[in-house]
Amino acid sequence: MPAERLALRVTPRQRAFIDAPEREVLFGGAAGGGKSFGQLIDALLYALRYPKSKQLILRRTYPELEKSLIRVAGTVFPRSVYTYNGSTHTGRFKNGSLIDFGYSATESDVFQYQSAEYDVIRFDELTHFTEFQYVYMLSRLRGVNGYPKQIKASTNPGGIGHAWVKERFIDPSPPDAPFRGEDGGSRIFLPAKIDDNPFLVRADPEYRERLLALPEEQRRALLYGDWNLLEGRFFREFRYDLHVVDGFPIPAHWRKYRTLDYGLDRLACLWAALDPDGNVWIYREVCRSDLIISDAARAILSAEREGEGVYATLAPPDLFARSQESGRSRALLFAEYGVRLTKTENDRETGWLAVKELLKQEGDRPPRLRIFRGCTELIRCLSEIECDHARPGDLRSEPHKLTHAPDALRGFAIYYANPAPAKEIAAANDWTPDRWEDYENADRAGREYLLRRYGRPG
Repeated sequence: MPAERLALRVTPRQRAFIDAPEREVLFGGAAGGGKSFGQLIDALLYALRYPKSKQLILRRTYPELEKSLIRVAGTVFPRSVYTYNGSTHTGRFKNGSLIDFGYSATESDVFQYQSAEYDVIRFDELTHFTEFQYVYMLSRLRGVNGYPKQIKASTNPGGIGHAWVKERFIDPSPPDAPFRGEDGGSRIFLPAKIDDNPFLVRADPEYRERLLALPEEQRRALLYGDWNLLEGRFFREFRYDLHVVDGFPIPAHWRKYRTLDYGLDRLACLWAALDPDGNVWIYREVCRSDLIISDAARAILSAEREGEGVYATLAPPDLFARSQESGRSRALLFAEYGVRLTKTENDRETGWLAVKELLKQEGDRPPRLRIFRGCTELIRCLSEIECDHARPGDLRSEPHKLTHAPDALRGFAIYYANPAPAKEIAAANDWTPDRWEDYENADRAGREYLLRRYGRPG
C-alpha cells in the first residue's frame, strides 16, 4: 500500500531514513527531529511492502514502549490492516507481517531473543543500550526470505551508550555519507534537528524556548544534536589537545614503569616514564583480549626493545591472591614467565583522584601527565568513560571495555602519589619464582623468615 494512499506526511529527513539501504542506519541528533515517528512510519511501510516480514522495536523497558511507540502506533497504523495484542506485545498485519515490541533492561535480557529471527530490528533511543546488547541483536538479523535485513536506530546524544554509538556511527564518516564498518557492513548516520521537523515547529512554537532554558550540556545535546559532550564524563580534565603528544625516544636515564590490569577478558598494560621534573609520559600500551598469562607476559615483553630497563611492573592486589584450586597466585605465574609484579594499592577513589591530579592543568603550566598519540585505547577510554551516578567518586563499569586501561593508569597514579621505597621495589624484582612460591605457601612464621632474609616481595 503506497504512502500516498495512507495520506502519510513525512519530513525530508524522515524520508531519508525510510529510504536508507545501509545495513545499519542511525537517525540521531536533537530532540524533536521526528526520529521516533520516522521509525514507526518506516516500520509500517516495511510491514506492508514485505508480507510475513518480522520486525522488532526495542526500548530498555516495556513502560517506555507503552507510553510512546505502542501508543502512537495505535493511532497512526490503519486499523483496517493492523491489530495489537497487549498480552504478547505484538502488532499483526493482515498480510502476515508482525512487529514485536520488546525490551532489554539488562545485558542478559538480550538472550531472550536467542532463537529469534528478524528482518529489521529497531532501537529507539539507542544510547540507552550497551554495545554488547546492540552487537548481539545484530546477530538476530537472519532469514531466507530475501527481504532487506537492517538495524535501524534513532537516538539523542548522551546516555550510557553515548561513547560507543559515537565511535560506531559519528566519528568514522561525515553525516549522510555511507561507509563500511570494520566488519564490512554498510552504515550511515543521518542527523536530525528541530528545524528538520516543521510539523513540531508549527504545532509547538515554544518547544525551542524550553530547550534553550536547559543547562548547557543538555541544551547542546537536545537542541543542537551535539555529540561532543562532557556531561557525565568522569575525566573532565582530559583534553586531547592538552594531554596527547607526538611520540619521541624516551631518554635512557628516565625511570620507566609498566602498570597493568589483567583478566582473561582484557590485558591492559601501559608503559610510563618519569622525566627529571616529575612529569609522567605514557609512551606505550598493549591492550589485548583472551590472553592466558603466558601469552600476556609474552605480549608485554615482546613490545619492549632490548635493554629498556623497566624499573617495576605495577599490578593490583587481586593478582596476588592465591587460587583455591592451585594455591598459586597469578602474580607468581607472571613471574615464572618473566614479568615480576609489584603490588599497588586498590583504593579506587584515592586512585582516581591521583589520576585527576596528574591530568590537572594549573595556569599556563602543562599537566604532569602526557600520553603518546599511539596509545589509542587509553586516549579513547579517558575521553569517553562516564561517572557512576550511584558513586560519584568512581567511574561507570559499563561499557566494561572502557575500564581496563584507566584501571592500569590508576595503579600507576596511586603509586606515583605514594611510591614504595626503592629498596622494596628492588627486593621484589630480585625474587625468583621459586622464592615467590615458597613465600606464598609458607605459614606466618615462614613468611617472616623469608622477609627478613630476602627483603619484601611486591
